[in-house]
Formats: sequence, structure tokens, C-alpha cells
Amino acid sequence: MNCSFLQRGEGKDLVMLHGYLASKESFYPLIDYFSRFYRVTVPDFPGMGASDALTESYSVSDYADWTERFLAERGIVFPNVIAHSFGGRVAIKLLSRGEIFDRTVLTGCAGIVPKRGAVYRLKVKTYRAVRAVAPAFAERHFGSRDYRGLSPVMKESFKKIVSEDLRADAAKITRPLLFLNGSEDRETPLSSVRLLHDAAKDSRLSVLEGCGHFAYLDNSLAFRLAVEDFYHADP
Repeated sequence: MNCSFLQRGEGKDLVMLHGYLASKESFYPLIDYFSRFYRVTVPDFPGMGASDALTESYSVSDYADWTERFLAERGIVFPNVIAHSFGGRVAIKLLSRGEIFDRTVLTGCAGIVPKRGAVYRLKVKTYRAVRAVAPAFAERHFGSRDYRGLSPVMKESFKKIVSEDLRADAAKITRPLLFLNGSEDRETPLSSVRLLHDAAKDSRLSVLEGCGHFAYLDNSLAFRLAVEDFYHADP
């Protein structure tokens, strides 16, 4: 599988992991800044960006395995990390395995399966009933527009990813970890991020007021300062 990635700068390694269906280009403002001080490496996950499409569905663990191989093949050892949204899921899974990363910043981090009410359960039941008799109609009319636009393999991956709650993995983390979230994030709201923060016992949580899901774009200066303070803080 061919992987598209960007590497720029010199010094200690800093790896950036992008969100679901995003790409390395989403980090350009951070790459431009941090590559002055670090060797920045940013891959496109399989099935996303300019990397090859998936031939089989991936779970979060599969993406973590792939990331671990990607880093090893390029001699990247014990890097600092910035991970956004889905990239945060992958980072948590890797951090739960041991001393893989040095200091990690998770922004807009996903990983909590929300509680579902009666309306949601009814929609799922209806979808399954329709799919049993008219699968093509069900695929065209149920789910979000983004989900309906996915390939069959990516749809199966998406189901695996969003159905896994990562609090048990977060509880295993021993390395320094900062959750850096926008106060106005609607994709991964603070209520969700706080659950991960509480699970990762010695983690820190910092909130960027007025920022949304892409806090590092909404207030790039404040985001960069918070990251640098964390990277240079005492253990």
C-alpha cells in the first residue's frame, strides 16, 4: 500500500495525525510553524488523502498498527504528536500500548460512543428493516451525506471506528497527554472530551475559548503557544 506523506524540518520528531476523511494538508499552518523547530512528519492515513484506497475495512486498531509500521519504517522513535479528531483515536490506541510517544496533544479528540435515545434506536431498526428488502434504497436514503458518499469498504471501516469507545484505552496511558479543545466544538464537544480526560488519569485539559472543531485553525497563535508550553513543561 502506497502512503503519501510530508516531511519537513530538522530536530526532534513531531508527528501529526489528521482527522477522518481529511489529509495532511489540513495541518499546513502548523507544519509551517513547527517545522522551524522539529522534523515534522504528516502521513495520509490509508483510504484518505493521496494514500491508496483500502482493500479491506480498518478498525482503530488496524490504523494504529499501520501507523506503528509507518513510523518504524522511517526510523521515527519516541516523537511528540499532534492528533486531530479521528487521529486522536489512533493516538490513544497507540499510547495504550506503552512508551511509543513522548508528549501528545489531542485536539477535537474523538473516542466516546454517545448514549443513544429511543429516536436513534428506531432509526436503526427502520434502516435494518428497509435494508433487508431494499438494500440499495436504504444505502441512498439513510445516514449522513458524508456516510452515503463512502465506498462500501470505508463504510464498514466507519462503523467499526465509531462503535468503539476508547475510555479503557485512555486509562492505560502513562505518557504526558494534553487535550486541547475548542469551547464551541460541536463534533467532539467538551462533555465528550472530559470523559476521555477523566479516564486518562494524569492528562491535562485546556480549552480555547470561541474555537470550534478545528481549533488550530480558528486561533492558530493560541493553539501553538499552548502546544509549546506543554512540550516544554516539566514532567
